[in-house]
Amino acid sequence: MKTTKSVSVGTGTLSFETGRLAKQADGATLVRLGDTVVLATACIQQSAFPRDFLPLTVDYREYTYAAGRIPGGFFKREGRPTEKETITSRLIDRPLRPLFPPGYRMETQVIALVLSADGENDPDILAINGASAALVLSDIPFYNPIGAVRVGLVDGEIVFNPTNSQRDVADLDLVVVGTKDAVVMVEASANQVSEQRLIECIWSGHAEIQKIIQMQIDLFRDLGLSKPTWEAPEPYTQELFDQVRTETYDGLRAALHTAGKFERKDAVSSLQKNYLAGIPEEETDKRAQVKRAFETLEEEILYDSILATGHRFDGRALDEIRPIDIEVSLLPRTHGSALFTRGETQALASVTLGTQRDAQILEEYEGETKQKFMLHYNFPPFSVGEVKFMRSPGRREIGHGVLARRALLPVLPHEEDFPYTIRVV
Repeated sequence: MKTTKSVSVGTGTLSFETGRLAKQADGATLVRLGDTVVLATACIQQSAFPRDFLPLTVDYREYTYAAGRIPGGFFKREGRPTEKETITSRLIDRPLRPLFPPGYRMETQVIALVLSADGENDPDILAINGASAALVLSDIPFYNPIGAVRVGLVDGEIVFNPTNSQRDVADLDLVVVGTKDAVVMVEASANQVSEQRLIECIWSGHAEIQKIIQMQIDLFRDLGLSKPTWEAPEPYTQELFDQVRTETYDGLRAALHTAGKFERKDAVSSLQKNYLAGIPEEETDKRAQVKRAFETLEEEILYDSILATGHRFDGRALDEIRPIDIEVSLLPRTHGSALFTRGETQALASVTLGTQRDAQILEEYEGETKQKFMLHYNFPPFSVGEVKFMRSPGRREIGHGVLARRALLPVLPHEEDFPYTIRVV
């Protein structure tokens, strides 16, 4: 049976519909704003995932038919996710992931599909709200619905969910996501905006999302749904933790105070390996519990040490940052290069100038656009001393590159003054 709820957000009406599409999903919601429509679904694999993290996958996809177009190129169907789809998937994932209960390890997938796009209302906000509603309406132990709103500053006025036309001239483009009680994520790009004005926009957005959250709760109640109680399995017994603490506390504390990052890491790892050597390999559950007990004890020692001394393990005060060492013109044949070093972390950047023909052509559901400033972030495995396959950029690399690009865009010269394509790697 189809059920619909609507609420006014800004100057538009946001509606949630359930019961008509994706009936076999654990939770599904059709979200509409103007003529933009997004289907969000949530499904769970009913078996625990033997990992120490939440196996949550979020996939956001835009289909060109949503805007009445056929994909260009030789293959007339959508292929691998675009940059926009990747960063929107991350945008949905970030506020959802920390709200699952501790110890939840069921494989969970959230999918958001853009079914219709009017070109003025960006589907990303609808996808975040729809994902939350789909999780709320499912049996998945997701108990704290979130709401999302875009806040724009247009001619000095706060506008909720501004259209794409308004965003083009806005001084601030801010996404606020929160629960009933707190803000859980903000993401923004802006020209110069005062801190006071930014905080005002954040809390205005948090106030606006309250009715979106309440609408999800009302929809849940109107459908007469109930959620199963989730009790997280104990990561280890208290008896085991006390045993690990008694036998390793002094050694772990000394290892954590070892000077040097790599030396400290090796000392802690060696201590843990020596302790695990006394547990048979076939006792996998106990070995996993011991590892988690070690992590908890390490956190306890770190917390107590900082409170007692006011310093970190490397001797720095809590408000002390390491100096940055900067070298420029490092690479002789590039158009520009720089190396930033802070502690053991390094970033090598190179810049290349090209003509307008070198601009990146992006095909999205609205049509083709050109990107004349590209920033490509790479995270090779050797940067953290690991051995891995060198593959195409992952979501994290794409997301970090977009973040840096958005930070630099406002200070680039206007195209009339500098009509070149720029690529930073």
